[in-house]
Amino acid sequence: MAIPICLAMVNNLPSHRLSCEKISAMLNPRATAAQIIYSVAHDGLNLDDAFERHLKQSEQASHSFIKAMCFGVMRFYPRLLFFLSKLIDKPIRNKEKLVECLLLAGIFEIYYMQTPSHACVSEAVKAGLDLKKNWAKGLINAVLRSALREQDSLQQIAKDNEGARAAHPKWLIRLFKKHWPTEYKAIIEANNQAGPFTLRVNLQKTTRENYLASLTSKGIKATPCPHSAAGLQCETAVEVNELPGFVGGLVSIQDQAAQLAANLLAPQSGERILDACAAPGGKTAHLLELGENINITAIDISEPRLQKVSENLDRLGLSAEIKQGDAQDPEKWWDQNKFDRILLDAPCSATGVIRRHPDIKLLRLPEDIENLVQTQAQMLSRLWPLLKTGGMLLYSTCSILAEENDQQIQQFIQNNQNAREQIISAEWGHARQHGRQILPGEDGMDGFYYTLIYKEA
Repeated sequence: MAIPICLAMVNNLPSHRLSCEKISAMLNPRATAAQIIYSVAHDGLNLDDAFERHLKQSEQASHSFIKAMCFGVMRFYPRLLFFLSKLIDKPIRNKEKLVECLLLAGIFEIYYMQTPSHACVSEAVKAGLDLKKNWAKGLINAVLRSALREQDSLQQIAKDNEGARAAHPKWLIRLFKKHWPTEYKAIIEANNQAGPFTLRVNLQKTTRENYLASLTSKGIKATPCPHSAAGLQCETAVEVNELPGFVGGLVSIQDQAAQLAANLLAPQSGERILDACAAPGGKTAHLLELGENINITAIDISEPRLQKVSENLDRLGLSAEIKQGDAQDPEKWWDQNKFDRILLDAPCSATGVIRRHPDIKLLRLPEDIENLVQTQAQMLSRLWPLLKTGGMLLYSTCSILAEENDQQIQQFIQNNQNAREQIISAEWGHARQHGRQILPGEDGMDGFYYTLIYKEA
């Protein structure tokens, strides 16, 4: 292997780092990608918010490329860092991490995208100049040319490093092994692939068969989902404006696992239903599409995210009572009228949806799990009195960790004598001590957990 690039000359130079807001508009797409990666890795923004902040600085035509690059870097971040560590002799200084992000993007493009090799290097150098990192021109060129030469050997030695091989933080790998000793390798493999593009047909307005025919007429290949009567899985992702009837509310984008919630809760005509933690509103909408004459209250602690609920319902021609509120503090928003059914899609580690949100690998920390478990327990405890006797609560997470799922429910049932689990009999997922668990990638689905709890007298 070639001798690593020396950073001694860099560490003696003054920093030319500017805030991202001060860099001129219409950047090289790779410069924008580096800013987005930096915002996630070092500012703690989630990927969607980072896109919102920075995409406007590059041409619209480049946005798909930028998003593909950023998703890829997030997905393989631990592996890319490992590669970079073998190509330089010292870590890049903290105040120059924007250059590191550009190098990670360059390595990803060389190894995982279809760009010609010479263009990967030359465009990364141009991006460095766009970012006012003139001092790094030689460094970027040398590191990426070395990455090209050493690709085979780097890929080989990465196989002997668990974090690099799995492209996951080591603490997360340990948790997967602990909870799923037989399945953890399949979980990791699924997490490192993009999730399928899955649709939920609005059965109030059309049938799945008719909508499938509409897709076929547009040259969009799709197949029916096995576990959701409204679900269609497309062969490739499609821009929403290419989906027949999207603006008119014929269809929504939603993973098959998330579509199971409404069917499990099974709303009945005339019922009053609470959707706690409702944003962005996919499950709220599906409940309304399934039921007739049902009254849904949709709450979420985030007022901006509630705007997404309103927008989704408006597009679908549906209505619900939308309230800003904390599920841990219902006294501030509850009208004292009890609900027939409650959906608690609780905040969680999101370890079941890493393939759709690969920034979770960077943003989630080991200490987050205990805090989330406490929040979930508090929500269950505070929402339970809002449920009528004879009512049903559906507890849901997109986690695959037992402490957030069946162990959480075990503790809740022990603490509430009038709580009785209703067994979910299904062909999907794994039966746990309480509820059922879907693992990422099974039948094309995201990782989800569901438990139904009946309230006795």
